[in-house]
Amino acid sequence: MAADSLQVSLRVAVLAPTGRDGPLTAQILGEAGFQTLICPDMAGLEAAVEEGVGVLLIAEEAIAPGGQEKLAKLLRSQPPWSDLPVLFLARSGVDSAAVAAALQTLGNVTLVERPVRVASLLSSVRVALKARERQYQLRAHLLEREQAAEALRQADQRKDEFLATLAHELRNPLAPIRNAVEILRLSSSDNPATGEVCSVLDRQVGNLIRLVDDLLEVSRITRGKIELRMEPVELAAVIRSAVETSRPLIAAAGHQLALSMPAEPLIVRGDPLRLSQVFANLLNNAAKYMDGGGQIWLNVRREQASVSVLVRDTGVGIPAEHLPTIFDLFTQVQRSKRMAQGGLGIGLSLVRSLTELHGGSVTAHSAGAGCGSEFIVRLPLTQAPIPTSATRPPAHVLPSRRILVVDDNRDAAASMGRLLHLLGAEVQVACSGPEALELLARFRPAVILLDLGMPGMDGYEVARRIRAQEELKDILLIALTGWGQESDRRRTREAGFDHHLTKPANLDTLQALLTSDPMS
Repeated sequence: MAADSLQVSLRVAVLAPTGRDGPLTAQILGEAGFQTLICPDMAGLEAAVEEGVGVLLIAEEAIAPGGQEKLAKLLRSQPPWSDLPVLFLARSGVDSAAVAAALQTLGNVTLVERPVRVASLLSSVRVALKARERQYQLRAHLLEREQAAEALRQADQRKDEFLATLAHELRNPLAPIRNAVEILRLSSSDNPATGEVCSVLDRQVGNLIRLVDDLLEVSRITRGKIELRMEPVELAAVIRSAVETSRPLIAAAGHQLALSMPAEPLIVRGDPLRLSQVFANLLNNAAKYMDGGGQIWLNVRREQASVSVLVRDTGVGIPAEHLPTIFDLFTQVQRSKRMAQGGLGIGLSLVRSLTELHGGSVTAHSAGAGCGSEFIVRLPLTQAPIPTSATRPPAHVLPSRRILVVDDNRDAAASMGRLLHLLGAEVQVACSGPEALELLARFRPAVILLDLGMPGMDGYEVARRIRAQEELKDILLIALTGWGQESDRRRTREAGFDHHLTKPANLDTLQALLTSDPMS
């Protein structure tokens, strides 16, 4: 609060009997350094309180009949932070009806009996103003908290909007990539090498999709509420996936990676993607913080009912003073300029969080700067069997249905059309809302896969126009979009869509939808 504003808010408002009482009181208070405002009546007192005062000084006889009720109502209307002090000047004795009513109804009342000594009056005013000043400090504190809370709310809203837009922009290019992988798989089903490449691509696209989905759950991640998809998994498969992820970074730096794993299968219960993320993070850290041509070892060994995975390198090492905090969020050990490729300091924190969510632990060791680092992840073993479906079943041929694909992304539209054609459907492609509506009359599709965020006429408007025509009511409308928040799903339901799929669509899910609904 500005000094001038505070001075006004700490005035003493005086409601005294007519005559010289008010000016005389103001003179005494003014000589003591208090700013005083004389109020001629209750209306003047209400105006003063509205503008801001520090204490009310009210003579008993100055309150007209009914005035005490008005004063009590005025004080009750104060904001929650305010408890305006009232100094009530009463005639000698406290047994008058006015005094009793004041004590009962006015709240923060200090009774001052007359005749009053000037020193006692000034002391009472000073104490009341000190209390009032603390109330203004509380108001300022509450206002700061409200402003901070509003700033956080707006920042959180902007973050959600940014993440939703980012997820949408990332999903759009992933859709034609996945479609192309499926086309390649279906076109070269008899070529083992192509099938292996398709499996790698499909697995890595799936990993990207999971990570994109997690962008929309960043608040849950920061609260440690990542959803794990737990299942029995062979640790060797997890390690292979992590190495596959980190291999380009390791190779680019000219490092050597030595793997040592027991021949026996080691089964843990966990989320394969998240466990792979743990070990890929450790391998990436080793690759980044090491001079070119370094060495990395990854050793897996059984320890009774648990398994340990050791990742060791010949890199820059960790100073002893940093070891206790190396897994803390946003912690980074000082690196040399030539190794200034570190991230935000969340990788090792994520390693620890994910490992602990799997019932395991992780420790770090280093002999010091320049002596390399060693990280050991320990996970409990399980006796549960691994699911037998090691390979993905072949795609089912679709019934001969007419399907219209509508998407302003031409790669996404063309690749989805090609994929559905290979599966046996009769397909037409449109790249805008008006084009889709024009095709309806002559193509008469049974199913429409419809993007939402198209320029000009968006997917919602196309869906509403389709549902407005009685002869088109049986068309199966499926939203295929990069927008996947609950608000987006609610809007598609309101626009008349039957289903909502986020890009890139899982082929098994799409096939299930296209085969479960009867033809129109």
